[in-house]
Parts: sequence; C-alpha cells; structure tokens
Amino acid sequence: MLKKSTAILLMVIGLLGGSLLTFAYTGTTTVGNSALGEGLLASVTGSSSTSRSDIRKIETAMDLIQGQYYQDVDRTKLVDGAINGMMESLGDPYSSYMGKETAQQFEQSIEGSFTGIGAEVAAENGKVVVVTPIKGSPAEKAGLRSKDIILSVNGETLDGLDLNKAVSKIRGPKGSQAKVKIQRSGSPDPLEYTITRDNIDMETVTAHMESDGVGVITITQFSLNTAERFKEELAKLEKQGLKGLVIDVRNNPGGVLSVVIDIAQQFVPSGKTIVQVEDKNQKREEEKSKGSRKNYPVTLLMNKGSASASEILAGALQQSAGAVLIGENSFGKGTVQTSYDKQMGDGSLLKITIAKWLTPNGTWIHKKGIKPNIAVEQPEYFTAAPLNKEKSLKYNMNSSDVKNAQIILQGLGYKPGREDGYFDKVTESSVIAFQKQAKLTASGIIDAKTAAAMEAKLIEKIRDPKNDNQLKQGIEEIRKEMKTSAAK
Repeated sequence: MLKKSTAILLMVIGLLGGSLLTFAYTGTTTVGNSALGEGLLASVTGSSSTSRSDIRKIETAMDLIQGQYYQDVDRTKLVDGAINGMMESLGDPYSSYMGKETAQQFEQSIEGSFTGIGAEVAAENGKVVVVTPIKGSPAEKAGLRSKDIILSVNGETLDGLDLNKAVSKIRGPKGSQAKVKIQRSGSPDPLEYTITRDNIDMETVTAHMESDGVGVITITQFSLNTAERFKEELAKLEKQGLKGLVIDVRNNPGGVLSVVIDIAQQFVPSGKTIVQVEDKNQKREEEKSKGSRKNYPVTLLMNKGSASASEILAGALQQSAGAVLIGENSFGKGTVQTSYDKQMGDGSLLKITIAKWLTPNGTWIHKKGIKPNIAVEQPEYFTAAPLNKEKSLKYNMNSSDVKNAQIILQGLGYKPGREDGYFDKVTESSVIAFQKQAKLTASGIIDAKTAAAMEAKLIEKIRDPKNDNQLKQGIEEIRKEMKTSAAK
C-alpha cells in the first residue's frame, strides 16, 4: 500500500489556462538552517565536498556573469535560467521549474479557477506539444487536438523556449485572442487557429441516463472534488435504476492520485491492485482496493487525449475489474511527479519526476499507452482541420485546405466526389449546394463566410451524440453485456 503520510493532493502544472495533471508525493528532503540561507541552494546543500564544490561553481558562474558581462544583469533571471537549464538537461517533459508567477497560476488551477484557452501541454524535444484540449474549452471548440505541436502564438515562435516562457506567451486575459499556428501529423502545411481566451469551466463530472438503464458519466479531469462529484452522480443514476455504466475519460489529461483511487475502488474488488508505483531503486508499492465490485457491467471510453490518471483508471478497470475499454490507444504517460515549493523559499516551484507507475499486472505504459479492447475510430470529419479564412478556395486549386474542405463537405452530406485536395467541378457544385442551403451567395467559392458557416455546421454535427461512434459502441457493449447477464 502507498503510505498515507507520503500521499498529497497535488496536481502537476498549470498551463495554457489548463493543467497537465497527475498524482504526486510530498518530498522527503529536510531543509535546515544553512549559511546559504533558504531557497534552492539551501535545499541542495549537502555535507560532501562534491556538493559544496558544485554550489561554489554555480555561484562563481553567476558572480562572473553579473560582474563581467558588458550589460547589467538581473541576478534573479540568472538563477531562474540556471534552474531551467538543470531541468531541461533531464530530458523529461514532465520535470520543470515554475517561477513565482507561474507557480501562482498553478495554485489557481488547483482551485479550479483560471482563464486561458484550455489546453494541456508538455515539452518534447524543444517543442510545445498538446496533450489534450479541455472538454468545452476554447481550444477544443477551435479544433486543437492531442499531439498537435504549437509552433507560434500571435506570430511569436515557441521553438526552443522553456515551457514556462512558452506558456506565458499563450496565456492572456479573458476576451483576448491567441492566433496559434500548429503542426499536425499528416498535414503537410501548418494550420492556424484564432482562439479567444475565456474562463475555463472546471465542472469535472457530468452524467445522464440513456434508455434501458444505461448510464453515462463523463470525467474531464481528476480534480480535488471529482471523487465526491462522481459519487453524487453515480448515486443519482443508481436511484434511477442503473443497469450498466459507461465512463468517459476521453481528452481527460489526468489528475490526483487519491481521487482516481477513490473512484477506481468503487468498481475494483477488495484486495485487488489498482496501481503500482516503482521508485529509482526499483522498489514497488501497490495500492490495493478497499471497495467492492458493482453488480452491473462497466465500459470505459478513451482516446489519444486520455492521459496519466485516466490511464490509471483504464488499467485498473480493465485488469482488476474486467471492464471493457473502447476507443483509441491512450496518450502514454506513466511517470509520477512531485512538486516542491517550500524548499524553494521564494514562491517558485520545482516539479520533479520521482517514480513511474505501472498497471495492476506490472505493465509500464509510458510513451505506449493502453490499447482498447475494442478499437473504434470517429468519422473522418471529426479530424478535419480548420479552413484558412484569409484565402478563398475555388475551382482548379489544389491544397491541403481544399482537402479539408472536401472532408467537411462530405461529413455534412454534400458529396464533393473526392477528398484529395483538388477543387474540381463536382467540388464546386457541392459548395454551391451548401451555400444555397445556408442562404449564402451561391458562388461555388469558399470565402471566409462560407468557411465559417461550414465549420459551424460541422461542429454542430460533431457535438450530436448520434454521430459519436465511440459513445454508441460503449452503450451498445453495455446493452450486450446486460442481455448476457439476464440470460444466465
């Protein structure tokens, strides 16, 4: 069992008005009085001559720069830069340093109140990569997806920036716009999104009842109050005669360890493993369930944006509770972080990966993810990129924008005849048909108004549960298991 004295309810990092969430432990470092004072040097000082030599080397470098550099230097920036350099040298996108301002934003995200575009990101090989957009956020509505690489914001490149600096360029006040350029796998040209920043809705649990007693609970992230909200919504469904449950963690970036454990043990039989944690010395600790299995079938929906604690829940339900996983391969984040703020002494925060977590059967899913029992892809139009509204698309053009327009038209039922990016006469006819239906000028040219109207209709269709292949499969699987149980 994980020691209760070492467990702490911490989320990992507040980014883009969202958070890349995981579970964490308190640090065991004891910081006593030191001639070096409080803060970073006090927390790393040791009794060995090597440690003292290393500290002197850092101090000497800072003194030389501050004293000899041809311009005035802010020593605070030197310290922050040194720490960022140390974190970057680890080559770990989940270990990072947050200055005072970013650390404050982190605290706000824990409280569930922040403003931004609503996307979770990580740093990979000097690039800022989207883990997942938060459900219902401006980022999701605009069309950002898991694995997108953010190239620039409002014309300023993010290439090579540390994560905190990149985030500071993306964050902004409510109502302001972030023009985001991204690179997406499979798309030859960068895509551009104009996203209006807003307050992010942090309601993490929603539920509804389908016919035949099939309930659906959606968890958008595992925040501090999520376990309690989950219990409330599950109790309501059970009072309504719940016979089978679909748990939806698609685009859920993760959350707090104790929260996901609390939720998992409502379905995992007592004594069975929920998750294992392995430290640098390969010592493993297991978190075993104290709950009991439900008497109704459970399926779980996941996709490429299901990360960290979502994957813990998926692994626990699949391997220890016999639940069926439906959808796409998950993100693949199998490491454990802890956050140190008191040791830093100045309001900043250091987040360090201290262990890895494994599924009940001992599998490390890092960078691999979890495979679903039943793989289900969404319709192709779910992945259509936004159209470039600065340049009209018309007959005889050939581009990735035309290809996306054809995918959208096909998804809306206007049959362009091809989806290879060439704007032929059949494509033109399908555009005219759409324009007539939308009461726009029937020119056959996709201008800014037509592009915006096409995207609005597509979003409307994507949000209709009738077109959600993964949700439909999850419900169908529950109904099949209900019939099997009834026949016994």
